[in-house]
Formats: sequence, C-alpha cells, structure tokens
Amino acid sequence: MYEKQFISDAVKRSATTDVDRRKLFAMLGVAGAGAAAATVIGGGAANAAPADATSDATDAAVLNFALNLEYLEAEFYLRAVTGEGLSSKDVSGTGTYGTVSGGHAVPFKSKTIAKYAREIARDEREHVRFLRSALGASAVARPKIALDAAFTAAATAAGVIKKGQKFDAFANDTNFLLAAFLFEDVGVTAYKGGAGLITNKTYLDAAAGILAVEAYHAGAVRTVLYGEAEKNHAVYGIVQKLSDARDSLDGKSNDDQGIKSGLDAGWKPSNPSNLVPTDKNSIAYGRTPGHVLNIVYLTPETNATKGGFYPNGVNGAVNSTSFGN
Repeated sequence: MYEKQFISDAVKRSATTDVDRRKLFAMLGVAGAGAAAATVIGGGAANAAPADATSDATDAAVLNFALNLEYLEAEFYLRAVTGEGLSSKDVSGTGTYGTVSGGHAVPFKSKTIAKYAREIARDEREHVRFLRSALGASAVARPKIALDAAFTAAATAAGVIKKGQKFDAFANDTNFLLAAFLFEDVGVTAYKGGAGLITNKTYLDAAAGILAVEAYHAGAVRTVLYGEAEKNHAVYGIVQKLSDARDSLDGKSNDDQGIKSGLDAGWKPSNPSNLVPTDKNSIAYGRTPGHVLNIVYLTPETNATKGGFYPNGVNGAVNSTSFGN
C-alpha cells in the first residue's frame, strides 16, 4: 500500500503534462504497484522510451547507459550472496548479448556484512528490472562482463597486489567490501553526472530515486569498511589506493576520496573519518558518462569503447569514454 502511494505521489510530481498524468494514473490503477513503478520513468513496454538511434543524448540512451551499470552491479552482488547471477529473463534486449565470467558465493564470516550484501543484491536486481520495464523494447541486453579478470587488473593497477597475482573479490568479507567500494562511489557519481542529461521530469524523478539508493549503498559500504580499517589499519591504505586509481582514470580533476580524512581530503582534518565523499560545500561529486566508462573500462583513454569489466564495451549509444568529456 505504501509503495503504491509513493508511486502515485511521484506521478503527481513528475508527469510533464495533464495527458501524461492521466496515462500514468490509468496504468497505476490497472497494472498494480509493481508494474506501475515502471511508469514513473517511461511506462513499460506499452509506452517504451524512444530508441537510442535518434540521438546520443536521448533519455532512453542515458537510461540504457545506467542499465549497463546496473547489470554489472547486480551480477557482482548476486554472485556474492547466491553464487548465481541474473536470471535469463532479466538480460535480453537490443545490442550484443554477453555472458558473465567469474564470481562465486562469498564465505561471509560476518552475519552483518552478509545481510547488507543480500539487501544490496536485491536492490540492484530490482534496479535492472525497473529500468528494463521502463525502457521496454528499447532496453539493451546485458553486455559481456568480466569480473575476476577486471578486479585483478584493477587491484594490480592500484598497487594492491603485484603483477602476476590474483585478487579474488569473493574470497572473504574484506575483499568483498573493497570490490563493493570500487563500484558504489562510481554509481553515485554516475547518476549525479547523468542527471543533467535527462530532459523529462518523470525520468529525472526516478533517476533521483535510484541515485538516493546508490548513495545509501555507498555510505553503508564505506562505513563498514571504516570499521574493518579500525581493526586492521592496512585497510585504510588499500582503500586509498583504489580511490587514487579511480582518480587517475577519470580526467585531471581530483574528486575521489578514501575513507580516512587527511589522506586525500585535506580540508576535513578535524574528523578522522571520511564516510561521505563531498566537495567543500558538502555536495556529492558527479562524473560524466565518459569518465564513468574510463573507470569501468579501466583506461584513461579519451575515446575507448571497451575494456576492463566490459571486454566488448557496453550496449547502447553511450558507449565511449569520449561522451561528455
């Protein structure tokens, strides 16, 4: 009941015209809360968003870019908690379909971390389903994803491990949290950076809702990692190396932060923790789609179209590191 009221309120705030509002409320009454959630950002298959081919900057293109990222996060978390990824019904679409390599169930020792992981896995799976339903026939397929190889490459580039060693993100609680840290901050900055590209208020409202959830995830991961670092101070340095590695890939700006103040956030010296990475005005950073792709492709090149976690690139019109840079 609460979910349906929330959707109803979102429709009232976000529908761009009276006609849009009537259509959205009609679908809300007929389809029920689960399916109606999709109408908040596009109306499902019956009212699918325009195809990417019209313009690189269409709302559909931006949301499909987000869907590629949600595929990656969902596969990571689902495999960590269940040993399996998304079901076959959640991965088809336009573009080149790809398989997922790597990943296995994490042998969690902490019941608390395991519970957090399960909750986030569910959220990421629902984000995939939400975006796919909203985009309808325009939704892109899951691209090829490489988990083990990319995590090892990222850890090697960051100096966390030596060349020739392997980083298993699913080996234990700490490795899982470090891998989650690598993703979560990027997800927050991706939605923040992409918001300015979305023109329809209905789409923007839903994107803001997903951004808020990703921010909750990032905050939880950073908080738990800080607790782990308090028990093992070496974790501070590892997190900082991963943060520095991300910063080295996404342009000249220095807008990535670890979890301890003073290491990279010199203007926060009065507080030893840095659980919320912000600028001096306590505003979250944003990244252009191109800079997000720099990180997930694991390359600083300005016109790359594949690499890292996406060996063959992402599907959709927004697929190059040159986009928005």
